[in-house]
Amino acid sequence: MSSTPSSKPLHHQSVRELTTALHTRQISAVELAQHFLQRSQQHRHLGSFVAQDEAVTLTQAQAADARIADGTARPLDGLPLAHKDIFVTQDFPSTAASKMLAGYRSPFNATVVQKLADAGVVTLGKVSCDEFAMGSANENTAIAPLGFDAPAPVRNPWNTAHVPGGSSGGSAAAIAAGLAPAATGTDTGGSIRQPAAFCGITGIKPTYGRVSRHGMIAFASSLDQAGPMARTAEDCALLLTHMVGADPDRDSTSLERSAEDYSQNLNQGIEGLRIGIPKEFFGDGLADDVRHNVEAALKEYEKLGATLVPISLPLTELSIPVYYIIAPAEASSNLSRFDGVKFGFRAREYADLQDMYLKTRSEGFGEEVQRRIMIGTYVLSHGYYDAYYLKALKLRRLIANDFQNAFRECDLIAGPVAPTTAWQIGDDQRDPLTNYLADIFTLPASLAGLPGMSLPAGFGANGLPVGLQLIGNYFAEARLLNAAHRFQQATDFHQHVAKGF
Repeated sequence: MSSTPSSKPLHHQSVRELTTALHTRQISAVELAQHFLQRSQQHRHLGSFVAQDEAVTLTQAQAADARIADGTARPLDGLPLAHKDIFVTQDFPSTAASKMLAGYRSPFNATVVQKLADAGVVTLGKVSCDEFAMGSANENTAIAPLGFDAPAPVRNPWNTAHVPGGSSGGSAAAIAAGLAPAATGTDTGGSIRQPAAFCGITGIKPTYGRVSRHGMIAFASSLDQAGPMARTAEDCALLLTHMVGADPDRDSTSLERSAEDYSQNLNQGIEGLRIGIPKEFFGDGLADDVRHNVEAALKEYEKLGATLVPISLPLTELSIPVYYIIAPAEASSNLSRFDGVKFGFRAREYADLQDMYLKTRSEGFGEEVQRRIMIGTYVLSHGYYDAYYLKALKLRRLIANDFQNAFRECDLIAGPVAPTTAWQIGDDQRDPLTNYLADIFTLPASLAGLPGMSLPAGFGANGLPVGLQLIGNYFAEARLLNAAHRFQQATDFHQHVAKGF
């Protein structure tokens, strides 16, 4: 079965449409799972999936069908979903795209994985990412995608010569190509928002601490945050509702907040909403086609009754050096556990313990991960800790203060997600700094711990998607999703599908 009575192909339907079809028994969870499993096999050339198990997926789907049939259905029962390979899962390998964890099987599920399972989702498998979530293109991977004999980058469905963004590029490409209606992602410095923008889908990074990090293989602990990726803001609202929540026994940084149904107020009007426009997001370096589409999206918000307010985030430019001191410092600490002693990859030949450490980490980590570990170790070393790391922490606080000053004048902040549309595969490999600069508009919100999201806002001169970024104050996810949903009710960018998919 390729479509429900709504006539749209299943792989073009939203989470809302699919869950409605499932709960009204227009289609079974098994049929839906089989459809998406076939889609993922048909389009393996994209390199999105790195692990699948049809028997596990169909067993979960059968259980969902049984609950729907006996009247005990859960909110998302039968909905197929893919998990970024940064979350540990009992039923699938969890590798973080690294040779260091090749073939690793976790004895438990990440809290996010378990919460979504408890809501009824059916796991389609694990999707590719940059190694330990370090990258902006999904090119830094040591794990071969399904159907490949060697590691390969994920390809953007809109143009397979281009990157899908990173590090959640496998998630974004799978949704854009209709291989999954939704997926989990993680955002440390923009890794949900940027690939969502590059692939023409919607993604939200919640307030830091709103979603448990337990079972998320750590990159930078004070920055990492999980969030949903899907076609629409409504889809993200439905998913995020079942992802948030305190996890005090397993993640001390998770926050005690009451439960929230993010889909409840999506249709509220946004008349009078004040949207701040930072001048620093529209300076030199922003491609003309991105600027044009973002400005057109902002005019659409004015038609919807919002007011555009000029603001300033003066420390935007410093977010790159601040992030690339703090994040590598935390990575060097988090990744010290991968030494070849207790679990994971170990070098085959070594002379002594010191040599084992050296060879294991040299062979097990990819080039980008090694680069960030070296940077992090350097800035934490004696003589440089005060000069670099402590200074970066102080600037981080000032960046957060910039946002609080801005929110005295506005309710949300809007701008581009990235300076350009997706670049060609291999373009940024020669110069890591080019890669880092692509995150200039997403890093500030990450450093401040604020929620932010990307939604489709048009297409660039090369036909590739452009994303509009919305940033809210702490715990303003509902307001962000409401504003995004109203925009999507007035536009059709989120309904466009890449040719051939």
